[in-house]
Amino acid sequence: MSSAPRHPPHPEPNRAPRAQSPLGQPHRAPRPEPPHGALELGRGAWILPSRLDWSFSRSSGPGGQHVNKTSTKATLRVRLDDLGGLDDAARERLRSIASSWLAQGTDLVIQADESRSQIDNREAALRRLRAVVLQAATPPKIRRRTKPTRGSKERRLESKKRESDKKSRRNWRGD
Repeated sequence: MSSAPRHPPHPEPNRAPRAQSPLGQPHRAPRPEPPHGALELGRGAWILPSRLDWSFSRSSGPGGQHVNKTSTKATLRVRLDDLGGLDDAARERLRSIASSWLAQGTDLVIQADESRSQIDNREAALRRLRAVVLQAATPPKIRRRTKPTRGSKERRLESKKRESDKKSRRNWRGD
């Protein structure tokens, strides 16, 4: 009888073992560091401030003479290609989520005119950009089918029986 082990002690030479986190999940490739001075948008996404195209115009709504004289409405224009730290799937999610804000299919146009202050409207536009990028950068949760529990089956059958009894009592059987 041979005393050799049944399985080779090392993994196959053409397959490298997968590194795992302490929770047993595979490690993901590290995201590239954003450049110095980049504006963080959340979940590793960033953009350089020089790539933000701001324009300001007169806002509508109440405000009297102030609204007629000052350009407080902020319009932020961002090219989707200038957003860093997003993978291809996140970019596609961003296109579908922000489809009403897309211009020419490549530029994201965000307007803010809620406030009578240009600075506040500028911050509001940046908040919207962060929110939509964060939503796109978060992968959707995959729904896993589960088997109905015994209790849920019993409740469903009991409910069906009650509804059936209720409807059968509606019939008048003339004797």
